[in-house]
Amino acid sequence: MTPESPAAETVSAFRRGEWRTSLDRAPLPGPAGRELALVPEIVADADRRWWDRALPALPLLTGRRELLLTALELFDGGTLTVGGVGEQSGGAFRAALWESAGLPGPLVDRWCAMLRDGVLKKDDAPEPDDALALVALPGNTFTCLDAVCDQAERSAGVWLRPSRREPLSAARLVAALLAAGWPRARLGFYPGEQRFLHGLLRLTDRHVVFGGAGLAASVRTSSALTLHGPGRGCALVPPDLPTDDAVAWLLPLIAADSGRFCSNVRTVVCEKPDAAAALARRLATALDALPLDGPLPLTAFREPGAAQRATSGVRDRLRPGDRILTRRPPVLHTPADDVYALPHLVLLDGHVTSYARDTDTTASHPLIGHETPFPFAAVLSAAPRAADAIAADSLFVYRPAK
Repeated sequence: MTPESPAAETVSAFRRGEWRTSLDRAPLPGPAGRELALVPEIVADADRRWWDRALPALPLLTGRRELLLTALELFDGGTLTVGGVGEQSGGAFRAALWESAGLPGPLVDRWCAMLRDGVLKKDDAPEPDDALALVALPGNTFTCLDAVCDQAERSAGVWLRPSRREPLSAARLVAALLAAGWPRARLGFYPGEQRFLHGLLRLTDRHVVFGGAGLAASVRTSSALTLHGPGRGCALVPPDLPTDDAVAWLLPLIAADSGRFCSNVRTVVCEKPDAAAALARRLATALDALPLDGPLPLTAFREPGAAQRATSGVRDRLRPGDRILTRRPPVLHTPADDVYALPHLVLLDGHVTSYARDTDTTASHPLIGHETPFPFAAVLSAAPRAADAIAADSLFVYRPAK
């Protein structure tokens, strides 16, 4: 990696137009000494009152799309002043993400490009309103910062709540927006404990929240809330698709972006039982052959025990007759002390004839739609009605192009 490795530091919050430290801090994964300043709910409550007083005096903000594009160029490669970090180049940003979140440089490059392309491809911007928006971000990928761009274009102000697992990209985006000329009062960066999210939902007018099934169940839905929960991506394999073609089609759907996206395929559904077994064996071989730093690079795990917990979550959900067909060990420790959860492929036993999540546990399987922060898929054969039910439960459904 680049030698521009940052020293120990405390990433600041951004409140009332200024980077601010805090007596409340949490350690970050990675190098010892790196911390994140936390904002108590009582402080956020006072900041909302400050915002209500400041909003009427704020000048009109025009040219938002151009400012966003400038900010994303700076986010990718510029040298920016990030609160608590200081001057940070694009190389130092990548080094920090590798050290703290295990994100390899090529993946960071790809995700930065995805953010820029997403803004470039947007339709005309909506008419701005007076809402104070909240975007609560996940720790698995910083491409979810596109939601911050969306809300910045339409909202009077936007507060970011970063994941404590990976707050560095969100802090850098705030710095990039400031460098591009975004009004300081219209931005907020509010790290906090998990319970702090509910307070921020109460304090803001519009909310975009990313999280898994547990978080989805804990937040109350409202007309002002957009919740991005599990995607449960699935692929439907037709009976006439040759096995080699199916493997070539499925491999990037499962392993692209290190399996970190909700759109990654987690469930592969075949119509014929014998086809499922043959496909699963070939697909497992292809997953075992993926190098750590190849065209589909893997991410390292920096939190102690996180890779073991993630892979154990697959094994704990196995039922009698299910088989893990990938042959590499579940967790790899490299000589450089990097820890990886290696790709997993499971062949589910039997032919699924019915499926209903969370209603009849005998008709569901806990590995169908199971999401992990590494490449994983369950392969199964299913009757047409069950395949339709699995697809209906998935936000992302893939079929091969004809």
